[in-house]
Amino acid sequence: MQLTKQAIAVRLNCMKFAKRFKIQHMKIMLTAAIAGLTTLISCAQKTPSTATTMNMNNNNTASTVKTETATFANGCFWCTEAIFEELDGVISAVSGYSGGNTKNPTYKDIGTGETGHAECLEIVYDPAKISFDQLLEVFWETHDPTTLNRQGADVGTQYRSAIFYHNAEQKEKAEKYKEELNKSGAFDKPIVTEITAASKFYPAEDYHQQYYENNANQNPYCRVVIQPKLEKFRKVFKDKLKANN
Repeated sequence: MQLTKQAIAVRLNCMKFAKRFKIQHMKIMLTAAIAGLTTLISCAQKTPSTATTMNMNNNNTASTVKTETATFANGCFWCTEAIFEELDGVISAVSGYSGGNTKNPTYKDIGTGETGHAECLEIVYDPAKISFDQLLEVFWETHDPTTLNRQGADVGTQYRSAIFYHNAEQKEKAEKYKEELNKSGAFDKPIVTEITAASKFYPAEDYHQQYYENNANQNPYCRVVIQPKLEKFRKVFKDKLKANN
């Protein structure tokens, strides 16, 4: 069957960084193994009593440019927020909950694993600066999409890998990339990432926003899990970072 130009482009992109995925995958697994040595170093910890301001980066910019939204779940949102907010073209990266049926869930509710929601990130971005394809590339490469309901020491349906698409184009691209990555052998096991229509997004409590920035020197999870992951991300995607990073 003859491939369309879009399919060919997707396949070439997947082949281009398939080898890079293998290397990064091994590094991520090593980090996860270190984190797994203690159940104390996990995202599901007692919540702090102090609150911080919600992360709506460059919110004024969002009102002056045409923006689009992407919603990803790929483990603890403390990690995903720290990564995506550094990308040039990302206007805001907000931690929250989506994909379930419970209305107005709290972090405590999510921790039970019974709400159906996943910890996720709602990303508002400028498509003139960064494309959905590029966001997908970062998504696939900064977590393990082959582990079901788990990322490192964080276990439960709330930590599942998922792409909540906002339109038909996002759905098509997500499914195509998943298919091509599986074919390319980028991972040793099949990708289990859920690809489903976006539903209501509930922003997480204020203290979760910009969590790494506000707790990097206080929470062991930041030092053991987030910091190494962020450093690897910066090396791989250095050409896509904001100028001040």
